Amino acid sequence: MDPLTYRATGVDIAAGDEAVRRIARLAARTQRPEVLGGIGAFAAFCRVPTGYDEPVLVSSTDGVGSKLKVAFLADRHDTVGIDLVAMGVNDLLVHGAEPFYFLDYLAVHRVEPGRVESIVAGITAGCGQAGCALVGGETAEMPDLYAPGEYDLAGFAVGVVERRRIVTGAAVAPGDRVLGLASSGLHSNGYSLARAIVFERLGLTVHDPLPGVHRTVADELLVPTRIYVKPVLGLLRALPVRAMAHITGGGITENLPRVLPEGCRAVIRPSAWPLPPVFRVLQDAGPVEEAEMRRTFNMGIGYVVVVRPEDAEPARRFLHGAGESVFDIGEIEAGPRGVRYA
Repeated sequence: MDPLTYRATGVDIAAGDEAVRRIARLAARTQRPEVLGGIGAFAAFCRVPTGYDEPVLVSSTDGVGSKLKVAFLADRHDTVGIDLVAMGVNDLLVHGAEPFYFLDYLAVHRVEPGRVESIVAGITAGCGQAGCALVGGETAEMPDLYAPGEYDLAGFAVGVVERRRIVTGAAVAPGDRVLGLASSGLHSNGYSLARAIVFERLGLTVHDPLPGVHRTVADELLVPTRIYVKPVLGLLRALPVRAMAHITGGGITENLPRVLPEGCRAVIRPSAWPLPPVFRVLQDAGPVEEAEMRRTFNMGIGYVVVVRPEDAEPARRFLHGAGESVFDIGEIEAGPRGVRYA
């Protein structure tokens, strides 16, 4: 009987070493001065950034979800890493935190260094947009758990904020204005429903044109999640902001109330911003009821900022100047905490 090796059972240590070598080169591009050492140690070391009187570390973890299924079908892996970073750093941003460093966890059927490099290139691109360092991670080869060609991604983001400047939403009051920042598309939420509509109800493949959208299914469904960090951090330095929300799974309906105090309700006017065509295609083809659309998808608004009435126009101008498409989408009124659509 021939002796067994780890490689014979499906785990290739040499391929893993090659993937780490490629990752280290990519991660080096994201480094910040607070990072001590590089990729390859058992843990990552970072100094707390200077310039804070009472720094508070803020952390978040998330994944990409079933959007990965579209990446598998299209065999395109260079943007899902941006989604991974976005889901973490946009959550940190809600509380006023500057993203500081990021770690990833990649579990694969089989380590293919080129594919791993493509995935991590997306992660480093996202870290570049957010201004945070990729300080480490883990790549696990598990042929018994994942189908050939498939993988899963998880990310861990850490940010820092001055304690007195943490944005909690506690100061929100009736009369405040709600500003919406445009999304780039579906972002990374609602893909179980979107895939059912596109691939089952419409019978399309990733290479087919998506009706009413003027690009292929893959091109539309793999648009990466927008990262709002740099424009919003600039806004926080320029003007007082009372609350913010990252519009992920649950839409505005579920996410905005999370940052509202008791006795405050958001009144949202969907007519205040253009609905991206992909959402109308999904709704009509489903068909999907309006309320279900609003509590599943971002519907074109990926991030929300709540400000005092007198700050609404200056905030809109600032964010527009920073490259965001911004809409005055509603206001805060007295009432049970929640969202009312007008």
